[in-house]
Amino acid sequence: MQYDLENLYVENTRTLPSPRPLILITGNWGDKGCELADGYSRSLLRAGATPLVLPPTEDLTGLHEALERADGLLLSGGADINPLWLNQDPIPELGGINPRRDALELLLVRLAADRQMPIFGICRGMQLMVAAMGGTLYQDISAQHPTRPLLKHAQAAPRTEATHRISIEPDSTLARLLGTTANVNSVHHQAVKSCGTRFRPTAFAADGIIEAVESTEYKSMMGVQWHPEAMGGETMWPLFDHFVEQARSYRRVRRFHAKHLTLDSHCDTPMKFDCGIDFNRRDPQLLVDIHKITEGGLDASIMVAYLPQGGRSAEEHTAATACANGILDRLETMIEHCPQARMAFTPEDLICHKVAGFKSIMPSIENGYAFGTDLGNIERFRRRGVVYTTLCHNGNNDICDSARPNAADLRRHAARGGAEHGGLSDFGKKVVREMNRVGMIVDLSHAAESSFYAALDHSLTPIVCSHSSARALCNHPRNLTDDQLRALAQKGGVAQCTFYAGFLNDPSEHADLEHAVAHLLHMVKVAGIDHVGIGTDFDGDGGVRGLADASELLNFTRRLQAEGFTDEDLGKIWGGNFLRVMTLAQADAQPLF
Repeated sequence: MQYDLENLYVENTRTLPSPRPLILITGNWGDKGCELADGYSRSLLRAGATPLVLPPTEDLTGLHEALERADGLLLSGGADINPLWLNQDPIPELGGINPRRDALELLLVRLAADRQMPIFGICRGMQLMVAAMGGTLYQDISAQHPTRPLLKHAQAAPRTEATHRISIEPDSTLARLLGTTANVNSVHHQAVKSCGTRFRPTAFAADGIIEAVESTEYKSMMGVQWHPEAMGGETMWPLFDHFVEQARSYRRVRRFHAKHLTLDSHCDTPMKFDCGIDFNRRDPQLLVDIHKITEGGLDASIMVAYLPQGGRSAEEHTAATACANGILDRLETMIEHCPQARMAFTPEDLICHKVAGFKSIMPSIENGYAFGTDLGNIERFRRRGVVYTTLCHNGNNDICDSARPNAADLRRHAARGGAEHGGLSDFGKKVVREMNRVGMIVDLSHAAESSFYAALDHSLTPIVCSHSSARALCNHPRNLTDDQLRALAQKGGVAQCTFYAGFLNDPSEHADLEHAVAHLLHMVKVAGIDHVGIGTDFDGDGGVRGLADASELLNFTRRLQAEGFTDEDLGKIWGGNFLRVMTLAQADAQPLF
């Protein structure tokens, strides 16, 4: 090395550095404090990342800040995990534990997983990752594992030397990277006993010891029991290349969400008001709370006052109107008590709130039953800020026929398959025009096809389907046919893909992130990129594996980026199209505010 600082400085400031993902590495703890084998940082540097060691500490206050700045988390090897964290007492064969590491790293895994951050666990790191997410461990495999004889998993050989073989599940990410067999080193006596539900084993030693795991939830989380950072050479490089590429993808998706306004057009959180919920904490009863929408990069959610279809007497209509107003009152109160959120009523409100660092909640109504038979209620609800109303729900009402007539409808109108009006009623036509007048969007999710086409023809402004998917992929009456998608697009409207399992796949089959992506792709293909968006139906019936709650919405964006969608495309899908319709509806309306 030439000891010339000036020349070193000049050589390293000739060009602007290219952005590299920042990877946190958990440091080990030894006699001199924080220490770490250099194989971890060398492997990450070679793969194109910038490593940053996070030292063991009992002070947990800085974790959130560290995670906000990082693009990935590498969990290094080290001492045993204290079995008290797993509700176990120690057995005599337990090795040395490290109290400085356990609490920090277990919490770190949970917080990083909530953010959808890529995580790579190595040896102890894999065990800790599984334990943090609900799995179990053997404190000592020689004492506790039922297989006899066991391989020797704590070899005295150098870590650069492979010491046993593993078989790899052929349908795993690991197999794509390394093939279906590999030779690995082995330096451990603790091991994963059960992966729980959030991971699956992807590699095994000949004695059945789990040697690798990966997420079952479409998270970028992988763990290996051996030490790939110590083996060197090209054999194990694909593991670090893959991890760094996942971190690069995570960096890109966070950059998109930071720059672009994102909107979920249909959320049912008010349905949980009577369950003792707390929107200000990460409430396990909720799929949408302030923590989850922050973690998922969501800026705005349209929360609905949902009304099940009931009787249609004057008294029952009055009660329905009062019920909707009561729900809207409670929604406003909830947001008033959330320092990070604000109520919003126009597209301009959403933009201002994002710039100021606030999340936005917009009020809407699910089921025009709330109007009763009084057109004056439409203006009164619009003056409250209601941005759209779904004309009906399950069951016909005085406005239109439903896609799913209820039992009473089927009895009364059996000859017509439950259809009562043949689309919009005369009152329903007045409702649509009054909604046009006051600037309230007409929403036709839940409406029968006859109602859909009648409203499409009668409305003076574009309409939306706030939470409906593609019938071509899932034959459910609540979904939209290709003809409906095309007709909606021709009139400037928008169809919002929803994440309710029953609208994504046959009820006898599972539905997950990939089904949601398939529906969105189909809807874009049929209707065009300018006429599709996202309405999750979270806290109603929405939520599938990989899109289980609002915190996982980054997964959806990452998948669309992988499909080749540009930031401009994603901006349209993530609210731009819907807000175009809202802007048109409100611009043509009589001023009410």
